[in-house]
Amino acid sequence: MMRLMFGLVLLGLLGACGGAADLEEAPVPLGDFRLEHNIVVASKATKGPLSRDASEEQLVETVKAAMAQRFGRYQGASRYHFGISVEGYVLAQPGVPLVLAPKSALILNVTVWDDAAGAKLNDEPKQITVLETFGAGSVIGSGFTLNAQEQLDQLSQNAAKAVERYLVKQQAEEGWFVPDPVDGTVIGTLTRPLPEPAVVN
Repeated sequence: MMRLMFGLVLLGLLGACGGAADLEEAPVPLGDFRLEHNIVVASKATKGPLSRDASEEQLVETVKAAMAQRFGRYQGASRYHFGISVEGYVLAQPGVPLVLAPKSALILNVTVWDDAAGAKLNDEPKQITVLETFGAGSVIGSGFTLNAQEQLDQLSQNAAKAVERYLVKQQAEEGWFVPDPVDGTVIGTLTRPLPEPAVVN
């Protein structure tokens, strides 16, 4: 993991878009999804090379807040839970030669639970790796333009957006978040009960 992170930080191989850029827009459709429990842990998080420090509490609270902000917009009929582990991070610092253009990075493992089934939707955690948002500050590295909390805020927003993309993909390919029909007819992704029979006097 650290070898991968080191490569990402120095070379900037993965692009990133503004994770919070679309939060004022309507959320992308996710069937009957509603986030119930948003559990984040960071007890095993590894600080990468050329990184500022971040406390376990800081990692947990920032990632949790970003997930709640993005997924709290969904008000589907069925409850799902996130189990998220922060695996590693780099918060780029100033004072590194500009030729390296160090990038901030965040690595998460994400598991999605179906409350009704009492089971995981993904047997193996999905690993999400994101970099800082590209922009003017990224030319010289965010260590020169943002403090550690601002870097972590940005990374967490990008991670939440990446998780959303993953869920959209799984819904399309694996049928996640589509309710099972029960004693009724299915209209789109919503289930509607059959009407009561008319009573004739």
